[in-house]
Amino acid sequence: MMNLGAVLTAIVTPFDAQGRVNEAAFVALMRHLGDNGSDGFVVAGTTGEASTLTDEEQLNLIGLAARERPPGKSIVAGTGTNDTRHAVHLTERASELGADAMLSVTPYYNKPSRLGLKRHYEAIAKATDKPIVLYNIPGRTATNVPPDLLAELAQIDGVEGVKQANAAELQPVEGLELYSGDDGTFARTLDMGGAGGILVASHVVGNEMRRMVDEPERRAEIDSSLRDVFQTLFLTSSPTCTKAALNLLGHDVGGLRLPLVEATEEEREAVRSMLLRHGLLDGEQAASPSAAGAPAPPVQARSA
Repeated sequence: MMNLGAVLTAIVTPFDAQGRVNEAAFVALMRHLGDNGSDGFVVAGTTGEASTLTDEEQLNLIGLAARERPPGKSIVAGTGTNDTRHAVHLTERASELGADAMLSVTPYYNKPSRLGLKRHYEAIAKATDKPIVLYNIPGRTATNVPPDLLAELAQIDGVEGVKQANAAELQPVEGLELYSGDDGTFARTLDMGGAGGILVASHVVGNEMRRMVDEPERRAEIDSSLRDVFQTLFLTSSPTCTKAALNLLGHDVGGLRLPLVEATEEEREAVRSMLLRHGLLDGEQAASPSAAGAPAPPVQARSA
């Protein structure tokens, strides 16, 4: 079975003031996260705003991550789409660029049948010799993959894991490494013997999430102490509040691309308060005019 690590951060994609991918900021953030609890990175996933990246931007980012990764860290490339041919193409290219595994979301909008899903993942698995991690998130795709179908998909050579974001059906599946798809189910996933989580809060509390892996006897206590972090980062569509938090902490990740918009003043204040409660932000940082990050470009996103 694959060994990608337990704390996989679904890393944001930084943008500059003109709305372009900020590669220098991406590498700096990846290195910071690698020093603070992350075992690896999911690049160009939901949190990375893959839906508004061009193929060129997405593949360049995956290649950059593979080249510049901190030593010993894994790179999981987001290559899933609702068009099998397109997903195959992205998977082939990401494999060539050095990704260690592929995260392939359930096709969205077109709502394929069980047989359609099976054929979709068979085609993707044939396109690479890297492991495929399925991504079940019915809240975004309108298609749920129940445990019995996951077990069937596990029979496809190369399909080796699942990121499960349907909390009601979080359970071990024979033949698949189980990854939590929600920060709030990370502890439960570890308790049931899962491989880990594909996480968002690890952008700001990565060392604490690492402790949940390394200190199982304190896992429930740590999980409880981070509940407000999980809640605050998902006050609105991800990665809005995560980018707000990172900008407040001095990481130049910029704004978001439409149709996502930057955090409102109320949302940003909630993020600021959470960071202060957890000792991640001092009063001087919180009051700094630059803490909100660079102004967003016209059209791409509204200003902070």
